[in-house]
Parts: sequence; C-alpha cells; structure tokens
Amino acid sequence: MLELFLQPEALMIFATLFALEVVLGVDNIVFISVLCERLPLHQRKMARNLGIALAVVARIGLVFSISWVMSLTQPLVNVLSYDFSGRDLIMIGGGAFLLAKSLKELWMCFSHTHQQQASTVRAGIALVLLQIVAVDAVFSMDSVITAVGLTSEVPLMVAAILASAVIMVLCAEKINDYVMRYPGLKTLALLFLVMLGGMLMAEGFAIHLNKGYVYFAMAFGLIIETCHIVLKKQNKKIIRRVYPQPCGWAIKAK
Repeated sequence: MLELFLQPEALMIFATLFALEVVLGVDNIVFISVLCERLPLHQRKMARNLGIALAVVARIGLVFSISWVMSLTQPLVNVLSYDFSGRDLIMIGGGAFLLAKSLKELWMCFSHTHQQQASTVRAGIALVLLQIVAVDAVFSMDSVITAVGLTSEVPLMVAAILASAVIMVLCAEKINDYVMRYPGLKTLALLFLVMLGGMLMAEGFAIHLNKGYVYFAMAFGLIIETCHIVLKKQNKKIIRRVYPQPCGWAIKAK
C-alpha cells in the first residue's frame, strides 16, 4: 500500500482529492457553525468536533459503498417524461433542506426578535448532529462520485478524507469564531449556504452550473467584508488616539 503513495500519478490524484475534500470541509464548517450557534455555549465545541468526526465517518462509509453510490446514478422514477435517479432525489431533498435552513437563519438574523429567540429556543445536540450528518451526506455524494471518476483506489480516497479532516479540526474553531464574531461574515456565510442549496437542487434537476463562479463570488465578497473589518478597526484606533479619555469632558464638567 505504501508503494501506491510513492507513485507520481497517485500523488497528483491524492492532491486533487485532498483539495476537493478541503473545499467540502469549508462548506461543512460554515454549516456546522450556524447549527451549533443554537446550542448552549458549553456544548458548542463538543458538538462541532463530533459533527466533523461524524461527517468524516459518513464520507468514508460512502467511499466503501462505491458500488451502491454509483447505482444511485441510474434512473429511478419518471415524472413528466423526466428521469430522476436516486442521486437526483437526494440532491433535490438535501438542497431544499439546506436552502430552507439557511433562509430561516437569515430571517432570524434580520428579525428584531432574534436575540429573544436565540436565548429561549435551543436545539438538542442530537438533532444538531443528525442535521450535520444528513447535509454532509448530500455534500459528499458529488465528491465521492467525482473521486471515483479520478481513481478506483480506495486507500487514496480515505487518505484524502482523513488528511482534510485534520485541516477541518485545526481550522474549525477559528472559522467559527470569525463567522460568529462579525455579523457581516455570518450573513455572507448564510448567503453562501443559500447558493449551495440552490445549486444542489439545480443539479438534481440536471441543470449543471459551474461551482467555480459561486466560490469566486463568495471569495470576492469575503475580501470586501475583510476590508470593511480592517477599516473599522483602523477607525477605532484613530478615535482612541484622538480621544484617549472619552470620559474626561464629563469629569471636567463636574
């Protein structure tokens, strides 16, 4: 098995699969961060790590069920002269769930009663983990099918998934902190999930869209939001420099 990883062609395939899994991992971390926000503070880190672990297990399980996954590409039902495979139905259902969940979170962000709902409505950790695994299975379906198109070597696929899992665990907390600390980043993340949900549904209806455009648009939005955050911090520093003692006037007035 070690000889397999020493072959130049295998290393190229591993690098491609690793990049694919890292991109998928970012999607997962954003979704996990949004879901875990509904949990009490002391449960969020545990739920996030458990969610990542279960997501990795689900992906590896799909890899070892390649024959079943590939059978999902065969026509299953016919509706109005359109053939839908098992994969199409999973994509449509998963995309609809992701779209509905993201839109609901966006609505709560812009709602005046968001803080009240967040403090009174708390999801159970089991329900959160179940949603993470369900959505990750939908995300993973395409990546596994793509991986099968690149190679038939299961060890390469499993190694890429495990390597990306390490990156996810190392970056999850930082990404979660940034997404939750800055409202603009959270809104951008939710809009990203809305677009992903729409794209998954489109894939289910055989409307193939280039995901590169979505990632480029979100990267551009991330750059703009980062510039806003940096400028805001610089403005605060300038204000502190000009007015080092904001309460001084009140003291003199007394």
